[in-house]
Amino acid sequence: MDQDMVVQARVRLLSANRRVVRGAEGLWIYRLLTQVEPEIYGSKLAYVLVEASASPLVRELPERRLALLDEAVEVAQALGAANPFRAKMLARALAARQRELEGRPAERPVSGDGGAHRAVLRGPDSPAQAPAASRQARRP
Repeated sequence: MDQDMVVQARVRLLSANRRVVRGAEGLWIYRLLTQVEPEIYGSKLAYVLVEASASPLVRELPERRLALLDEAVEVAQALGAANPFRAKMLARALAARQRELEGRPAERPVSGDGGAHRAVLRGPDSPAQAPAASRQARRP
């Protein structure tokens, strides 16, 4: 593994100032970093792969969409059983792949601030997952 490429990917990731980097740059970053630290970056790679399969760039390329989804399933399956995002990402990748095989429309990519990405990639103990009542109860 070329360490300079790994450093470059980490710098791009940090400079993006987003929880999930999308598009071709995100695919490049997460594909590279998943080779180095699969448990940390694998779930984000699977997420970006599923999102890329719904991109207008591959609308007329069913074999490319299926290849992206196959890769997403493979990456999600490779995550360790203890990984908190494994089940969610594997279910999402398998569902998208099944829709593709059945010829149904793919999920539309999320635009905006990436709130849906944060919801998928956030851990179960995250404050944003807490019910509103419990958040208010903690206020001084």
